[in-house]
Amino acid sequence: MTVIDPETQAGWAPENDEDDDDMPLSTRLSIADTLTLGNAICGFMAVYFTTTGVLIPHLTGTEDGGMARHSAAMAVILMLLASVFDLFDGLVARKLRASAMGAELDNLSDLISFGLAPAYFVVTWGMVAQDAHQRVSVVAAVVVLLAVVLRLARFSCVTLRDGIFQGMPSPFGALTVVAIVLLELPFLPTLLAIIGVAWLMVSRVEYPKPRGRLAVAMLSWIVLSMGMLAAWALDAPGGQLLLQTGCSLQIVLGAMIPVFATARRVNTFRDNRRESRAESRAAHQP
Repeated sequence: MTVIDPETQAGWAPENDEDDDDMPLSTRLSIADTLTLGNAICGFMAVYFTTTGVLIPHLTGTEDGGMARHSAAMAVILMLLASVFDLFDGLVARKLRASAMGAELDNLSDLISFGLAPAYFVVTWGMVAQDAHQRVSVVAAVVVLLAVVLRLARFSCVTLRDGIFQGMPSPFGALTVVAIVLLELPFLPTLLAIIGVAWLMVSRVEYPKPRGRLAVAMLSWIVLSMGMLAAWALDAPGGQLLLQTGCSLQIVLGAMIPVFATARRVNTFRDNRRESRAESRAAHQP
């Protein structure tokens, strides 16, 4: 009901409790947020294909080598596609508008695609592989998941110099873990390699951010990896060799980057010491 002030003849109505100026930050999605949600969808679908095409057929005794191979390849391709979305949402956010939810959405999506999906892949491997131990593989999967959680949490609250990550980026770590599993090494080396990748994700080793030529190289490698997985899934001639080559290269890259980063830090430290000694000598000379 409107109350009329007899002196002003002005209509008075109760104030609206929701003032647009006092509303929280905008929750409307940006283009970058849409790409981030695509990342989350890919991670969830990777879990779906791992479950329906690999785990359930194994548990029910209806597994077919071709179907399991196709589903495993599809799950990994979806993780690769999630990494493409993760690469482009950052680029788009820098070029265009980023919403207030962007950083939170990115962390949550990364947790699904690069934490839950690869950890679940490790658990499934521990159940279907002939020489694997299920309970031990569960421990390895939990280690991977916790490493991603800790890495994402640290990324949110630690400020580093521009152009670097501290610790192996979660997309790279997730794909390296999956490559280790697909390589079908004996159980113990596979387990140790998975734990090693998890350690690298929470380490202080510096990794360059994928920008410019590095981003193009990363995108090219992802596309090439998808092709090798497709050839393996379709049982194309040389498909198994292509898969083993791709997985081996992924693991070598994961191992070599920390070595180069550590060598660079050591060289920088030595150069700084030489400069400080030279300055000290120059200061003491008459």
